Amino acid sequence: MNPVVIFLIVAVVFSFIIVAASIRIVRPFEKGLVERLGKFQRVLDPGLNMILPFFDTVLKVDMREVVIDVPAQLVITKDNVGVEVDAIIYAQVTDPFRSRYEISNYILAATKLAQTNLRNVIGEMDLDACLSSRDQINSQLRDVMDQATDKWGVKVNRVELQRIDPPVDITEAMSRQMKAERDKRAAILAAEAIRQSEITKAEGSRQSQILEAEGFAEAVKRKADAEKYRQVTVAQGESEAILKVFNAIHEGRPDNQLITLKYLEMLPHLAQGSANKIFLPYEASGIIASLAAMVEGLKTSDEGSRKVAS
Repeated sequence: MNPVVIFLIVAVVFSFIIVAASIRIVRPFEKGLVERLGKFQRVLDPGLNMILPFFDTVLKVDMREVVIDVPAQLVITKDNVGVEVDAIIYAQVTDPFRSRYEISNYILAATKLAQTNLRNVIGEMDLDACLSSRDQINSQLRDVMDQATDKWGVKVNRVELQRIDPPVDITEAMSRQMKAERDKRAAILAAEAIRQSEITKAEGSRQSQILEAEGFAEAVKRKADAEKYRQVTVAQGESEAILKVFNAIHEGRPDNQLITLKYLEMLPHLAQGSANKIFLPYEASGIIASLAAMVEGLKTSDEGSRKVAS
């Protein structure tokens, strides 16, 4: 074979090897750290990247959020109760350079840091506060860990306590306490219901009496108005009847004989009833009127003489 052809083939193969060694593909969730002869050179972004073959080394760093399981451990609370606690940490690399060169294994470091801070946080709280303040513990633990892991280029997004298990005897005592609290609340609610029922009944009775009294008063008022209307109507009718009779009598100009006859016709009606009655003849009415006028004149003259004497 021609040496020139062999040289060309070797050159092509060598060039292919060089090109292949110069290409590095970084996936979308990764970042690449380029080291040239043991010294950090640059950071590679996702996609196709070119490096110096045989001199550059690429270290890939996963930028996705990772889940770190914190093993269960025994923790002593402020009131000297031993509880078993475990947690889960959600962390994510934010700086690939520091996560690679500032710490050798940030997952192990975050796990140990979480265990230590769990002891510190829960050790400052009593058992009841630990059981009822999970969100507070999670937030406090996340803040402490986030400050510690910041220099590693790692951000702690969330810390979640999975379980807080007190001893069996404490659990039984808490169960009895909760049952007593529930019974107490039930008794209070029953008493409150009875009290509210009695108040409602009293209010209903009071309102019923008020409405009954108002109805009675309205009925009395309407009855009085009806009686008043009846009496007024009857009086008006009698007045009109008397006036018509009076006008009719005067228009007819009756003589003494007719008046005497009418007087005699009224006697049987006047005699009805048990009361004592005195009847005077019609002719005596003139004499009585004359006597009344005479008495009135005497009274007037007597009063005039008294005034003159004074």
